[in-house]
Amino acid sequence: MMREILVINSGSSSLKFALFGAPEGGELSELALRFRGHLAGLGGQARLSLHDAEGRALETAGSALDALPAELDHDTALERLLAWVEAHPDLGDIAAVGHRIVHGGHDHTDPVRLDASTLAALESLNPLAPLHQPYGLAPVRVLSALRPALPQVACFDTAFHAGQPEVARRFPLPRRYREAGVVRYGFHGLSYDYINRTLNERVLPDRAGSGPAQGTPPGRVIVAHLGNGASLCAMRDGVSQASTMGFTALEGLMMGTRSGSLDPGLVLHLILQEGMSAEAVQRMLYKESGLLGVSGISGDMRELLESGAPQASEAIELYVYRIVREIGSLAAALGGLDHLVFTAGIGERAAPVRAAVVEGCQWLGAALDPVANRADSSDIAAANSRVGLWVIPTDEERMIAWYTASALA
Repeated sequence: MMREILVINSGSSSLKFALFGAPEGGELSELALRFRGHLAGLGGQARLSLHDAEGRALETAGSALDALPAELDHDTALERLLAWVEAHPDLGDIAAVGHRIVHGGHDHTDPVRLDASTLAALESLNPLAPLHQPYGLAPVRVLSALRPALPQVACFDTAFHAGQPEVARRFPLPRRYREAGVVRYGFHGLSYDYINRTLNERVLPDRAGSGPAQGTPPGRVIVAHLGNGASLCAMRDGVSQASTMGFTALEGLMMGTRSGSLDPGLVLHLILQEGMSAEAVQRMLYKESGLLGVSGISGDMRELLESGAPQASEAIELYVYRIVREIGSLAAALGGLDHLVFTAGIGERAAPVRAAVVEGCQWLGAALDPVANRADSSDIAAANSRVGLWVIPTDEERMIAWYTASALA
């Protein structure tokens, strides 16, 4: 029996969504994608992108998704999406909705069916992820009002890291903070979960014996999730050991508009000496820093790679430098490195960034096949590389759909 699972990934001004057919007890790879879409510019100039499983644009003329109002909000967008799905002759009834929720805190380390008490508990975590958590949870309340009987499941970005060694999760702060839940949580877990399963179940078995480190057990793996938000995760035999993001999604790598790790004393200096308010510092570190802040041009890597401005080159150089430094740290935590995987927008499509990162990892035995890299091939390791080098597209929506179907069962 095939059940239809709607996946919602809500941001501050966007709504990503997908519909999957999920067979009972089916494997991750057995989920059948019906369509995938993205509503951008919500609250301003709304733009819709909607494609079927083969990437063909879907026709919306005369439907609930046609002639969208200029200032479409999240609530109306969800209502229209539901109406379009339910009226579409080729789509079945929605059995459940799966949501990407960034923070699960201490108590939620597995997907969970949502009810009023669970939703309230997750809303209490809003201060830990102020740019993500409220927007991820808002559609839950909207759908509860629109379709009260429709099951909803929360899938957490923090859950994949819950099994990290305790020493990797501690902060060197007074013990009372650890007991109050101030620990390193880690994020992008749904992406890392998907990459881990794909690497172990499909990529390595399919290429057994075909090159450097190929066909070997996964062992020590570092995954670079490089998008507008960026982080690294170190895994040993499929289990998260450490991540560059910690208590919040601000720590670690330099990102599109986020600073990544800073000297805490610098934050104190901005508040105490420069007279900035905590809110102003928060806005700067989350929205005005990273690639955008260093370049002064853009937080979009594509624009920076195409720019001839020296400021763009400086931003890219710092971006790569931070990645290479953190790879060294995570390789030390793992005691070496067997595979390095690139994923997400920059990781999957920015060949010059991958080339620069691999060049910085030559001391680990990494060697790049430049032709394969420029072609965005899945296997980009040279024949003499002692480290497997991979480009694996992530699919957080598929991971959420699979977890949601499992929760129903």
